[in-house]
Amino acid sequence: MEAVVDLHDAVVLLGRFPALAGVTVTIGAGELVVLRGPNGAGKTTLLRLCAGLLPRVRGSATVLGLDTEHGARALARRVGLLGHRNGLYEDLTARENMRFWGRAIGASRDEQNAALAALGIEGRLAEVAVGRLSAGQRRRTALAVLAARRPELWLLDEPHTGLDTDGRDRLDGLLRAAVTAGATVLLASHDLDRAAGLATRTLTLVGGRVAGDEPAAVPPAKGGGPC
Repeated sequence: MEAVVDLHDAVVLLGRFPALAGVTVTIGAGELVVLRGPNGAGKTTLLRLCAGLLPRVRGSATVLGLDTEHGARALARRVGLLGHRNGLYEDLTARENMRFWGRAIGASRDEQNAALAALGIEGRLAEVAVGRLSAGQRRRTALAVLAARRPELWLLDEPHTGLDTDGRDRLDGLLRAAVTAGATVLLASHDLDRAAGLATRTLTLVGGRVAGDEPAAVPPAKGGGPC
């Protein structure tokens, strides 16, 4: 299996604190890996390292065959990261946000519209300024923008937060479809019941180290909505 993420003894400092204290893990193409662990365990740091946004002080970190530091610019075109902030312009409508980011990432109008529809952002709702949308609707819009990019590696930090049941189901379908299409997903979550139904594998982080690495007990269902 081709390695999409390959970390060996990776150490990342936030200030003087070792947010990652020697992580070694390999994630193959087509896996949907759930990160779990207490607050401060290093989940967000690991996602940001894989996105090329944090330097390491020791070890190696290769993503999609690129060193995360020297290849950060190239990684930005191939990796999609969604953290706690949605990265949307609140004075623009949901559709205008999609058009803006769609032009930047080279997504066609059909791809943009399909991504919005997959997350339930369509009709009049798509014409509402993001600042007037609910937290869940803003999250759906941000996820739609990410989906329109069709990243090779999805990096998601608590993506279900703020979503209602329909939104969570739509997101799950989107992630399953992305994996079926060949993408790899790394997802940090406290919603372990929901995540268990998605994961092909679960990594547990404690104190900036991998404390557990377990395959899914039951393979997740295939298929889902369009991405």
